[in-house]
Amino acid sequence: MLTVGVIGCGYWGPNLIRNFINLKDARVKICSDLDENRLEHMKSLYPSLQTTLDYRDIVNDPEIDAIVIATPVSSHYLLASESLQAGKHVFCEKPLTRTTTEGIKLVEQADEAGKTLLVGHTFVYTAAVNKVKDLIISGELGDIYYMSTARVNLGLFQEDINVVWDLAPHDVSIMNYVLNSRPVAVSAVGYSYIQPGINDVAFVTLRYPGSILANLQVSWLNPNKIRKTTVVGSKKMLVYDDISSLEKIRIYDKGVDVIPHYDTFGEFQLSYRYGDISIPKLDESEPLKMECQHFIDCIKGATSRSSGRHGLEVLLVLDAIDQSMAANGSEIEIAYPESLG
Repeated sequence: MLTVGVIGCGYWGPNLIRNFINLKDARVKICSDLDENRLEHMKSLYPSLQTTLDYRDIVNDPEIDAIVIATPVSSHYLLASESLQAGKHVFCEKPLTRTTTEGIKLVEQADEAGKTLLVGHTFVYTAAVNKVKDLIISGELGDIYYMSTARVNLGLFQEDINVVWDLAPHDVSIMNYVLNSRPVAVSAVGYSYIQPGINDVAFVTLRYPGSILANLQVSWLNPNKIRKTTVVGSKKMLVYDDISSLEKIRIYDKGVDVIPHYDTFGEFQLSYRYGDISIPKLDESEPLKMECQHFIDCIKGATSRSSGRHGLEVLLVLDAIDQSMAANGSEIEIAYPESLG
C-alpha cells in the first residue's frame, strides 16, 4: 500500500482526497492548505486525516511515497520539483506548469530521479473519450478530416491564467490522445473583455500531421455551458457531448463521396450519403477514480496515458497559442524538444 499526501484542499483537492482514500492500495496520510478553514473541513470529513499549514511537512515526511498537487498553476513547479527532489512520485493537476521551461525541467527531473510524474488530464480517463479513440483506431470513421470543439461557459474567471490555459488543456489533451499525435502548428485569436490583459475568449486552429485540422473555441463569456466535440471522417462522423447524461456519443453514417472517374466538369458529381445514427453504450465509472488508480498503477510499472511528457506536449501547444494571439493570429510552428521523441 502506497502512502499519499495531498497539497491543496480548495476546489479540486477534496475530490482527489476522496478518491485516493477509496482505493484499496493507497492510504492518504496527510493534507495541507494555506486556509485553516479548509483543513478543518477536511478533518470533519476524514477524522483520521492529518492536516498541516506547511506543505513541507508532507514533502519531508519519510512515510510519504507520493504527493498529489492541487494548487494554483503558478505554484506547481516549486511544489513538484521539491517533491521529486525528496524522492516522491508526483501527481500534478493540469496544466503541469506555468511555462514550458518549467515543464521541461520537471520532466527531466522525474526521469533523473526515476519517479512517476503524472498530469491530471482527467478526460483521457473517461469512457466517452476512450470510445472515440477506439472508433478512430478501428477505422470505423475512415480517414480523419478534422475535429472541432466548443468548451464555453459563464466564468469562472481566473486571475493567474487566461482562458486558454484554463480550458484548452482539456481539448488539446483529448485530441492528442485520440489522434495519437501532436499538432505541428497553431494559429489563434483571442480577446480580453472583462479583465485587461487576461484573454477570456479565444478561437484556435491546430494543424496535425496528415492534413488533419482541429478547431477549438474556449470562453468564460458565454450564456450556455457547452462541452461538445465533433469528429469528421471520410466514412462517418461523430459528435461527443460531455454535457449529455444519456447520449454522450452519436455516430452519424453520413458523408460525401466523389465519383471516381469523370471526363468533363459537367460529369463531376458528388454523392451524399445519409445513413443511420447509432449511440454506443458506454461503461461509465468516475474518471477521477480511474485516474487516481492509474497513478498508483504507473508507480508500480504501468505505462502512463497522461505522463509528464504528455503534459509537456500540451504546455508547448498552449505556449504557441499565446504566441499566435500576441501576433494577431499568425501561424506558429511548434518545436518539440528532442527528448520527447
